[in-house]
Amino acid sequence: MRALGIILAGGNNNRMRELSNKRAIAAMPVAGSYRAIDFALSNMANSHIQKVAVLTQYNARSLNEHLSSSKWWDFGRKQGGLFVFTPTITKENSLWYQGTADAIYQNITFLKNSHEPYVVIASGDGIYKLDYNKVLEFHIAKRADITVVCTECRDQSEVERFGVIRMNDDCRIEEFEEKPIISSYNTVSTGIYVIRRRQLIELLERAAQEDRHDFVNDILIRYKNLKRIYGYKIDSYWSNISTAEAYYRTNMAFLEPGIRNYFFRQEPAVKTKIDDLPPAKYNAGASVKNSLVASGCIINGTVENSVLFKGVFVGNNCVIRNSVILNDVYIGDNTHIENCIVESRDTIRGCVMVVVAATDAPSVPADEAGTVRAALAYVLGCLGFVGGCVCAWVLSGEAVQYGLGKDLALGAVDVRGAQLVLAMLN
Repeated sequence: MRALGIILAGGNNNRMRELSNKRAIAAMPVAGSYRAIDFALSNMANSHIQKVAVLTQYNARSLNEHLSSSKWWDFGRKQGGLFVFTPTITKENSLWYQGTADAIYQNITFLKNSHEPYVVIASGDGIYKLDYNKVLEFHIAKRADITVVCTECRDQSEVERFGVIRMNDDCRIEEFEEKPIISSYNTVSTGIYVIRRRQLIELLERAAQEDRHDFVNDILIRYKNLKRIYGYKIDSYWSNISTAEAYYRTNMAFLEPGIRNYFFRQEPAVKTKIDDLPPAKYNAGASVKNSLVASGCIINGTVENSVLFKGVFVGNNCVIRNSVILNDVYIGDNTHIENCIVESRDTIRGCVMVVVAATDAPSVPADEAGTVRAALAYVLGCLGFVGGCVCAWVLSGEAVQYGLGKDLALGAVDVRGAQLVLAMLN
């Protein structure tokens, strides 16, 4: 084995809104049956990297349960295996990870006790397929000190979420700016790095001595003119789910045939932990169009352009459109949900309509059932439908333009006594 792997999966991110209250971002469900970290783990296994450390910290319970066995990703358990590290209280240190570099430094013994010459560092919130061996070959051919995997960001407004880089004709990085407010470049870092193991140890120890804790700012940017840092550009599908908006878009992207085929039917496969659940059941009167429906679901109503995760129950006369329904959600009869993310293990009682508007929503009047068609909204069931109260969060905008008041009686849908609580996020 030429390389070992490190997956950074411990960070907290407020941009995920309430979705990160229950779980680490790396444990977020993706594409019906997967977790976000499955993609990085599968890439490691498919690249024949048999020794992988996952560094967890924030809300790690769900993630740790998912990583309870390495057999799902077929890691070599005799010569390598899957290691899960959390912050450890010692005589010398009682702190949590203070940054990405500090997270690796606190587990530097793992690096020192290994013999592989190279290290592949990846994040746990990236959705992609990549052969790390090709990056390693590029790294060796360029005699690079550090190689950064990068890609073109097609949406210029999204550039501020990432590190922006500029390379010369030889792919050497000349400029690296972390999360700029505005940038004229659109080549962004994917958070995947290749570096020689001994050099990584040296850089981490030096950063720790100087009380520096961030891998990007305190190593990549600081040494960009002193070390040979190169960029390896990929043009295949890559997405980062570090915001609620990006999470929604990424799941909805799997409804496109090309992306589904790329991840599900083309080798190498993306692997995940298997749950012993029955196939999805479609009862009489059910209608499902252009949707992903995971195992364990029971469908009685209409589902269109949506992603339903494991164990979702959809009642009679329900309509679900353009939505992401997480695991083990019970949706009662006569419920209408559009353009929403519904948090896992929630119960939405019957005869409710979840309607939230955003400023970028099309100005469409209510239809016969009283439905206002919104552009994008999130219903997070951790606060859910409790005691006759529908709690919803709007990304931005003024819901009053659609005539939404406190007491609702929308058309044929009986929501008398309910309140639509609108908390503007932006």
